[in-house]
Amino acid sequence: MFSRHVTKDISAYCHGELSEQGSKKFAEHIISCVKCRTKFEEVKLGIKFAEQLPTLSAPEHLWRDLEDLLDGKNEALAQVLTGHRGANRRPLLAYAASAAAVLVAAIGFAWVYSNRPSPTLPAAPQISLTAKPSWRVNRLDGTPKIGREKIYDNGELKIGQVLETDESSRAQIAVGSIGYVDIGENTRVKLLSTELTEHRLELARGSMSARIWAPPRLFFVNTPSGVAADMGCAYTLDVDDFGNGFLRVTSGWVVLQLKDRESIVPAGAVSETRKGVGPGTPYFIDATSAFIDAVKMLDDSDIPPMRSYAISTLVDQARPRDTLTLWHLLPRVNAEERGRLYDKLAVLAPPPSGVTRDGVLQLHPQMLETWKQALQPTWIGSGKVFSKKDMFGKAGLSDRLKELSPK
Repeated sequence: MFSRHVTKDISAYCHGELSEQGSKKFAEHIISCVKCRTKFEEVKLGIKFAEQLPTLSAPEHLWRDLEDLLDGKNEALAQVLTGHRGANRRPLLAYAASAAAVLVAAIGFAWVYSNRPSPTLPAAPQISLTAKPSWRVNRLDGTPKIGREKIYDNGELKIGQVLETDESSRAQIAVGSIGYVDIGENTRVKLLSTELTEHRLELARGSMSARIWAPPRLFFVNTPSGVAADMGCAYTLDVDDFGNGFLRVTSGWVVLQLKDRESIVPAGAVSETRKGVGPGTPYFIDATSAFIDAVKMLDDSDIPPMRSYAISTLVDQARPRDTLTLWHLLPRVNAEERGRLYDKLAVLAPPPSGVTRDGVLQLHPQMLETWKQALQPTWIGSGKVFSKKDMFGKAGLSDRLKELSPK
């Protein structure tokens, strides 16, 4: 069904008319096909524009006039169908063009009349372009709550409502038709929006594990220390009581962002986030312990000797796929440190044509982007796969979150 382009299925996907399996296959194709993804983005943009248009109404006599006109056209169409079977189809095409013109004229008249004050205008029917304003919640363990209501089987999480678990309860949220989110113990999440162009949760504290098969940047999770934008993937996200977080990606990609600070995290990699600072530098979980400690040192310390030692360790320990970390560090370090990182990057993955040392040291945006595009295939590989225990386990993670928390 989805071996070729899927542009004809965009409308059905946006309106939730595809099956769960169909939605998943659609999303997988969109992620890998530039042509279909571009068309999908155009449709999303059109929907956003449409959502901004005012609701229009027109005077009753305009609709009566249009009905009379359309009735006349229907008679003409009947004559075409009964008197010209097998003949030239141009009269039918002419009718279609005329009908389209009538529709455009109706919209134009409605717009004009909507700007003329009239207390007698009838209310126009409301047309909603948004998805369902609630998500299904299934109880997994204990008694989760939506607001003050306990969930004994399943429930509905509406926009603006909070889902909360205690130390002995867990729940699962069905994110429309695009995936699932498992909510761990002692977690508080809020549904912020559910639209055709955006689904957004807020994770105030606790643990969640998401499995999303949507096209890129359709599912978002707000946290106190950044926003996680799903790129069609599976990941876990933990937030402590101070708002610091820890992201682990198990498949696909996630983009973490706070203002102009961004981290791209592929499968097998992690990124820490700190309230007021934003996403930390991503690194692969199978990197050497010395490499990982050096990344944390650069993110946490402003002491020059410690930073110099950390840079030396990164240069010594980096593998080709660790260019993920080195590339992210380029705009986050000083000029001298950047030069050392550039030289190591150039050895591991020579810069493509048009990317120069001086340009990178000056953080030329296009050069950085070009080099990133060349490096990304190296970042996709067989990194460590997280187990179920890793998904919600606190061993190691809780200690690191304590390190990030204010003393």
